[in-house]
Amino acid sequence: MSVAHTVRDSIVEAATLSGFGAHGLHVRIGDAEAEHRWTADVREDVHSVAKGVCVLGAALAADEGLVDVDEPVVASLPDFAHGEGVDEVTLRHLLTMSSGIDLPWSETLMTDWPDLAREFLRRPSRGRVFQYSNASTYTAMTALAARVGDVGEYLDARLFAPLGISDVAWARCPNGRIEAGGGLPLRTNEMARIGLLIRDRGQWRGRRLVSPEWIDAMHEDAVVAGENPGYDRYGLAGWGGPGPAWRLHGAYGQLLIFLDDAVVTISANDHAGADAMAASVVAILEDALPTP
Repeated sequence: MSVAHTVRDSIVEAATLSGFGAHGLHVRIGDAEAEHRWTADVREDVHSVAKGVCVLGAALAADEGLVDVDEPVVASLPDFAHGEGVDEVTLRHLLTMSSGIDLPWSETLMTDWPDLAREFLRRPSRGRVFQYSNASTYTAMTALAARVGDVGEYLDARLFAPLGISDVAWARCPNGRIEAGGGLPLRTNEMARIGLLIRDRGQWRGRRLVSPEWIDAMHEDAVVAGENPGYDRYGLAGWGGPGPAWRLHGAYGQLLIFLDDAVVTISANDHAGADAMAASVVAILEDALPTP
């Protein structure tokens, strides 16, 4: 039995004992992989894991020379009115939630204004202040669309097709743009393919899709996001923790957890139990993986 299978069995046991509402599990350690399912294998919204996919989209465009993530976003959206200080806000600031623009998440975020990106950018920036909001990722993808065209179609061709993922149906706002911060339905094993691409620093089956520095930036050089463990450091869509790991973390327990050469993918419907489940996964990995 491979280490991946041992880790899978331990995670299944931990989920059972805790009552965590898991749907699917995929474990990849080195070249070995193992899976488990609690429910039917159907596409489900990965919620904020989609923010990581959007970062990959920006990285692909940057690699192609289509966008500069450190250029002010107003350069891409010159007809958008902008508030005080917003002329210094870059795509990187939007993707690290550090634009300083105050527009928190709400359930009706996509329909509260005629154009969410215009509403976001017209507000003033308080400098490099962290605020986690889907409006930030949505505005980033609006700016990216000005350079690459429809972001959903761009990701289909540059990211999903090489990974063997087809017929991706993003949720879209009334203006036709992808919601970006969520609204991306994927199967567990499709999310796992994105996780493997990230673990391998942008390489997929011997083909370089994304430059490794963008993958590193997902979890290195993180901005200060708060004081609570697991939510105190945020890179390009990646949260630091638990412990030595880092993760993409979507609502209701959608998780991609990275530690050394391991990546654990979980789909679930258990918002309250997700942090404890992530901590259990990392503890299991630390016990199972060889000490560096």
